[in-house]
Amino acid sequence: MLLIDGYNLLRSVQGLLEQSSEISDIQLCRIINEYIYKTKKKGCVVFDGIGPRIKDAFNNLFNLEIIFSGTSHEADDIIEKLILESTGPKDLIVVSSDRRIKKAAEKRKATAVDCVDFWTEVIKQLEKKKKKAAEPQAKFIGISEAETEYWLREFGFIK
Repeated sequence: MLLIDGYNLLRSVQGLLEQSSEISDIQLCRIINEYIYKTKKKGCVVFDGIGPRIKDAFNNLFNLEIIFSGTSHEADDIIEKLILESTGPKDLIVVSSDRRIKKAAEKRKATAVDCVDFWTEVIKQLEKKKKKAAEPQAKFIGISEAETEYWLREFGFIK
C-alpha cells in the first residue's frame, strides 16, 4: 500500500516543471489513482488542513483514500500514526521528502520513497504503451469465396 504525503508530493511535482505548477490537489490525486489502477495497488494520500469546502471531486477515486488532517493536526502526524498502526509495515511504501516521515517509515521497516523518485515512476508507468498484437490480414480483407461457400454448406444454407 502507498501512503503519500499529499502536499509534500504536490510541491515537489510543481517544482519539477514550470507547466506543472498549475497542477491541483485533485489533479494530483487523479494521476495517482490512475497509477494505482495500472499497478494494482491501493493508496492513501494525506493532506494538511481541511481541504476544499466541497470534496465531491475526490469521490470517484477507487483504491485511493484521501484524508485531510483537519485544523488540529498536521498531515505528518496522521502519516506517522498510520505507519505505527500498520499491520504490515514491510508492505507499506511511504512517499515523502520529509526526513521525519522517512525516519518513521524506516523505523517500522516500511519503504520510504522520495517524492521526485515516486513521481518519476508514476510518469514512467503511465506513459507505457500496451504492445498490441498485429491484427491478422484476413480480418481486414475477409475470407475467400471458397471459404464462404464452405461455411454456407457447413451451416446448411446451400447444398
